[in-house]
Amino acid sequence: MSWTITETNQLDDMATDRLGNSFLLGNGYFGYRGTLEEYTKEQKTAAIVSGLYDRVGGLWREPINFPNGGFIQVVYQNQPLHAKTSRVEQHSQTLDLHHAVHDRHTVFLTDDGNRLSVHARRFVSSARLHLLCIQYTIESSRDCELVVRSGIDGDVWDLNGPHLCDFQPEVHQPLITLSAISQELHVPIAVCENTVGPGTSQTCVEAGKRILRQIRLPMKANQAQTLDKFVAIHSAKDTDNPLLAGQSLCQEAARVGFDSLLNEHCAVWEARWKRCDLQITGDAKAQLALRFSMYHLLAIAPAHTDRASIPARGLSGQVYKGGIFWDTEIFMLPFFAFEFPEIARNLLMYRFHTLDGARRKAREYGFRGAYYAWESQDSGDDACTEFNVTDVFTKRPIRTYFRDKQVHISADIAHAIWTYSSITGDDTLLLDGGAEVIYECARFLLTRLYYSREKNRYEILDVTGPDEYHERVHNNAFTNWMAAHTFEICLHLTVFLQERYPAQAEALLEKIDFQKDLEAIREVSGQVYRPAPDPQTMIIPQFDGYLALEDIALDELLRRKLDPNEYLGGGNGLATTTQIIKQADVILALHILGEKHSREVVAANWDYYEPRTEQGSSLSTCAYALTAAHIGKVAAAYKYFITTATIDLTGDSIQYVGPLYIGGTHPAANGGAWMAAVFGFCGIHWSGRTLTIDPHLPALWSEVHVPLTIHGQSLRLSVSKHEVTIQAVQPFHGEILVQVLQEVHALPQKEKLSIPLPASESKP
Repeated sequence: MSWTITETNQLDDMATDRLGNSFLLGNGYFGYRGTLEEYTKEQKTAAIVSGLYDRVGGLWREPINFPNGGFIQVVYQNQPLHAKTSRVEQHSQTLDLHHAVHDRHTVFLTDDGNRLSVHARRFVSSARLHLLCIQYTIESSRDCELVVRSGIDGDVWDLNGPHLCDFQPEVHQPLITLSAISQELHVPIAVCENTVGPGTSQTCVEAGKRILRQIRLPMKANQAQTLDKFVAIHSAKDTDNPLLAGQSLCQEAARVGFDSLLNEHCAVWEARWKRCDLQITGDAKAQLALRFSMYHLLAIAPAHTDRASIPARGLSGQVYKGGIFWDTEIFMLPFFAFEFPEIARNLLMYRFHTLDGARRKAREYGFRGAYYAWESQDSGDDACTEFNVTDVFTKRPIRTYFRDKQVHISADIAHAIWTYSSITGDDTLLLDGGAEVIYECARFLLTRLYYSREKNRYEILDVTGPDEYHERVHNNAFTNWMAAHTFEICLHLTVFLQERYPAQAEALLEKIDFQKDLEAIREVSGQVYRPAPDPQTMIIPQFDGYLALEDIALDELLRRKLDPNEYLGGGNGLATTTQIIKQADVILALHILGEKHSREVVAANWDYYEPRTEQGSSLSTCAYALTAAHIGKVAAAYKYFITTATIDLTGDSIQYVGPLYIGGTHPAANGGAWMAAVFGFCGIHWSGRTLTIDPHLPALWSEVHVPLTIHGQSLRLSVSKHEVTIQAVQPFHGEILVQVLQEVHALPQKEKLSIPLPASESKP
């Protein structure tokens, strides 16, 4: 079974960054990077807590990196052992995806010929969200005395910090603690630590930010010694007294013991995989990559709260200011809606809780309704700045138009809420705030329309679409289509609420004074300009004037670069006057709203835009995989699927824009990999009442088993090149229709529904 990721002897700086991302542990409350125990800020060690942000002076506001309570280092004959600087004979790191457990094994060779073996196993508890547990085992090839330094390191890696001040190291035997306060909002935080095991220890404080135990450990040759370490992380956003809460948790953890804590943690993950594991027969590489992708989504999902969401770089660091982008709704939400609807609901309720921030942004730009933040944090106010990229030549900031012109974000959120309701049948999200969000998004887009008397239509001018290399364009196809889609959703929602919940519907319209806007939306909805395919070529122009730009090959454009890190967009970027685009734009719209266009139109646009796309965003390749699978380009779809699913395994992603570091995990790609497998290769589509299955399996895939939850019913699907089977796990209420090869079947209550695929329908 493909459940483990192992890397051996990977200790260079690039590998350290990559493994810090790919070997991340997390439980939704906090993420702990996959660095080694003796590593410090130089190796980007980080414990990032979800939903807690700070700003220092005029620097970017970003997540707080907590003091590292997982620090452990062996000292031999006064020489600290460090995998980056000491002599290493053997080294490996392993991530067990099934149980979310990280193992490290390193053999150090000392100057006098002693071999010191370090094995560390750790997990971020999914049963006790504030707890990090480490079991640290040491073995020596000869008798000696070691010193083990174990404690809390508050001198952390920050991009725009430091975010903590007023450090207070304390000893509360057997615990040691480090408390601090955030700079901006003065939020108290505390990290508590307890190391249990053999040896004698004393505590010391270094430079006020680091408190360590010095454990003297007599060693007998080839006899291992084991220390168990428990770390508790809290802030005043979680509890009234973070220090007391941490002390209590550390003491409880020591009583329960490492093995029992590990067992309860593993039980949580086993239950998760039982619900969502997608099994591929015939392709071990794809299987491992897909499980890796699902693991990373689950490790950072806020199952514990609806006041937080998933940032663009997950919990792997402070890149992109820890902002929540459209990535979450468009690329991650489908996985959760079909597999863990309760988590999907949390993600969308976060948007309701930050609705006032979106309203403030709309007013800032002179509009009404909800203009959602391009980079949303805890309050919903936009953390995105007007200068996000630095020119590599002049070193001056470049004015970008992400914050003020990417209006499609509000449409993306409305689409996600409506899609969730369709998949889950959960009306409560709409009643608890989702309907209000949709209405306010529609109101914003209504006020953003421009009426052209000459053309007798409503247009959307001066925007930036998903392709960020072309800013401030008119009638971006993705934006216009999604805005028109939002108006359609708004009208369908109104009918739905009035039929099922008339009292609540009337109260909501009155609460937000929406009746006149609703009438206006009814009037303009059909007149919104939707860029259409050219009758001869079937090409949909990405925006007004796009097809008149220089049509240049991507390779030729890249040869014009004078610096490998120069930004291709902005005011003077090389791509701005050409048809080279950063990422899927029209192609993504064809995936989201593809039923509005024929397969021939999708194929023509795929053929046109694919060679002109730089794939400069991790959001892009999954869109090309999805659409390629739908039009029968299975080999191309598989190439893009593998690129998407392995982006954090290979580290083959853009690490810098100009001199700006943008590394970290790519949860949107993780969600995109799942979508490519389920919606693309398996051809699964839910219309609201009918489950359509149109397989296009890759050559190596002989069969795929897909668990789905639709309207509260757990289904098990099996898709092969010769047959589709589907069965309800339990008897269900109502009716579920299944369509395969244009034939519609009612899903039986108990028996398995098997539908053979003719040989002609078996896709290569």
